[in-house]
Amino acid sequence: MTASPVYEKEIVAIILYTSCFFMIVAVFLIVFFYFSRKKIIQKEVEKKDLEIQYQREQIHAVIATQEEERRRIAQDLHDDISSKLNIVSLNSHLLTSPNLTEAETKEITDNIIGLTTKALENSRKIAHNLLPPVFEKFGLNAAIEELCEEFESSKSVKIYYKNEIDFDDNEIDRHLHVFRILQELMNNSLRHGKSSEIWITFKKSEGVNICNYEDNGIGFDSKNEANQKGLGMKNIDSRISFLNGTIEINSEINNGIAIVFTF
Repeated sequence: MTASPVYEKEIVAIILYTSCFFMIVAVFLIVFFYFSRKKIIQKEVEKKDLEIQYQREQIHAVIATQEEERRRIAQDLHDDISSKLNIVSLNSHLLTSPNLTEAETKEITDNIIGLTTKALENSRKIAHNLLPPVFEKFGLNAAIEELCEEFESSKSVKIYYKNEIDFDDNEIDRHLHVFRILQELMNNSLRHGKSSEIWITFKKSEGVNICNYEDNGIGFDSKNEANQKGLGMKNIDSRISFLNGTIEINSEINNGIAIVFTF
């Protein structure tokens, strides 16, 4: 028994409609996945652009810091070492003058010795600021202890330092960034914060090195981003970035500063 022509037409129509339906769904899915993928790629590109922009800002901050450091060293060399050596040179020429008395010769010689000694001491200070010898010989912990002693020698600040981390001597390049961060923070605490007490603690939590830094200075409004965009803070951010770490800054006016950074 054969199917009726009407029944066959209905079957063909159903197949056609079903095929069209699946084709429309397929086209819809293709378009949907295309635009979804395009949106994902666009977001990834935007994220990459932000990362590149951030890296550029960090590089610019490092370059600016390096240039500032070079200017400072050049100024120190010119104002201090160079001026003293010029006076030494003038005094040396005076020694060639005829008819100098023994007392005059002794006075000039003492001046030369005194100025040379001061020039040598100051050149050592400049070299020490570039890289403390104790850092290379004994590592980060000893360098921080010496840094604290140097700041306390001014009798204007008391520093409480505690370390619970056994620093790896093979990571001296990374540790130098940590040292510079603390150096910058301590300078800020004294120069801008007018602090009389500073607390520094190193500890390890879940495999992450953590530094807690606090002072009792005048503080600032940390919620105002403009207060965190100075050259010093950009320098700190750059070093934190190199360390693949994080930093959190909390401060209020007349309530000191509390900083936590990881590395």
